[in-house]
Amino acid sequence: MRIPLNPLEKKQLLIIHSLHSLGKPGEFSGEAALKQRPDVLVVGRCCVDYIAVVDTFPKEDTKAPLAFRIIEGGGQGGTASSCIAKLGGKTLYVGRLGNDAEGRFCLQRLKDFGVDTSLVNLVDGGTTPVAYIFVTQSSGKRTIIYERNALPRLKITDINSALSHRPRVLLLDPETTYLAKRLKPKTVGDARIVYDCERWREGMEAIMAAADFFIPSSLFLDSEQLGFETLGFAEKMFSLKARIKGELIVTRGLKGAFYISDDALFHVPAPKVPVKDTTGAGDNFHAAFALALARGLDIHETVRFSVAVASLSCREYGGRNGIPENQEATQLAATLKKSRL
Repeated sequence: MRIPLNPLEKKQLLIIHSLHSLGKPGEFSGEAALKQRPDVLVVGRCCVDYIAVVDTFPKEDTKAPLAFRIIEGGGQGGTASSCIAKLGGKTLYVGRLGNDAEGRFCLQRLKDFGVDTSLVNLVDGGTTPVAYIFVTQSSGKRTIIYERNALPRLKITDINSALSHRPRVLLLDPETTYLAKRLKPKTVGDARIVYDCERWREGMEAIMAAADFFIPSSLFLDSEQLGFETLGFAEKMFSLKARIKGELIVTRGLKGAFYISDDALFHVPAPKVPVKDTTGAGDNFHAAFALALARGLDIHETVRFSVAVASLSCREYGGRNGIPENQEATQLAATLKKSRL
């Protein structure tokens, strides 16, 4: 029996099928020039998320019924850009998409959120990556099977060109780690660099030395390359802080975020919100963090705002559907308390 589409999915599929007339292969889309300085320049991955919601996650070699499914734009860079725009920030996104239905869907979704896509390149003959995400209704947890990005890598010249627009903050996602060793202070200017750290990659040492704000999840602290296996969590935090140039902020899921300021370890717990899907929570944390910096908030205010945005984004299915308005996020952030550990 064919599973009926929900209203959101019908709208999304109509967008996909209507996108063949947008743009020209290999050309940049949108306006060529920015009218004002961007708050955040986001560089990184954009893809299509196919999200399947199930009651319980099945064991291997078994069957399970599908509750429903949705299609949404995904990828760390794409979701972060959408989040910043939803929060009222001016976002410039740099990335590559295939000149295919999936790529045009991703492009349209960025535009729907108000992201400046003038530096998005549609690659003729390229294939836009996708991810298959299984969300368990009983827990809100997600399992992601992602397609590796086969599009041509961004070059440092792409970043340098975008930096000429003088963004206040440069947000780099994990796929851009290899570019860190070629970033030049003169080109970056006064933009502060925020790095979304996922796992150890090519160029990690360089980005550790370049980023003003290094933001991994707690899983990164267990990386074999760091050699922290015998240390406790706080010891891992201070040991990693000693190896990076900038500030260290570590996300820890439902436990919130931890960070070091003035040689002290602080914690901002996650608020209690109804959790449907944690897809994109980390991406939205990094987005909110970058925007808060661009707005001039201090480290304590910035972490509280980021925890609030990430938590609220888990209320709906998909990484973007639950992103809050700025006022709601700001009000929740004001209720969160930091504690010195």
